[in-house]
Amino acid sequence: MVDEPVVSIKHLNHYFGKGFLRKQVLFDIDLDIHQGEIVLMTGPSGSGKTTLLTLIGGLRSPQSGSLKILGEQLLGANKSRLIAVRRHIGYIFQAHNLLKSLTARQNVQMSAELHPELSTKDAITKSVAILEAVGLGQWVNYYPDKLSGGQKQRVAIARALVGNPKILLADEPTAALDSKSGREVVDLMQQLAKE
Repeated sequence: MVDEPVVSIKHLNHYFGKGFLRKQVLFDIDLDIHQGEIVLMTGPSGSGKTTLLTLIGGLRSPQSGSLKILGEQLLGANKSRLIAVRRHIGYIFQAHNLLKSLTARQNVQMSAELHPELSTKDAITKSVAILEAVGLGQWVNYYPDKLSGGQKQRVAIARALVGNPKILLADEPTAALDSKSGREVVDLMQQLAKE
């Protein structure tokens, strides 16, 4: 039995704008990604990398072609179907996108609480455990403005991982970091991929 890809894209096109302002940003994309694979996308700014990631992540709806995530067709999927698929995807954004009014633990816990099977107590326990796993055990109660850029991005990684996603998407996770912090984040992600 051949294993089904976790991401299967066929003839995917995507456009922004309408009428004479309509611009095509993705052109007939075909891609299969299987469980355990690590895929890197490279290309110049504006080439559609973020657009493709947001489509795969269910944050944007596909317009034409086929986009299957974990066996679910996203083309024409309603909002509740997209939400159900997103529960299986961890997303690390270019900027950490942490809420300033929440501690590191609370930022991660907020993501854990999107999974109805977890009680609040379990969400707290799991949030602390994942922060410890990314090396932030002593910073769980710190607010984002008291954390370094690398620490904020580690919180964002923990937030993406806390729900045990089947797919992890990272959109330039080191773009806003200095080279040392960026290297730490890359090392951490490589370690997590091996695990």
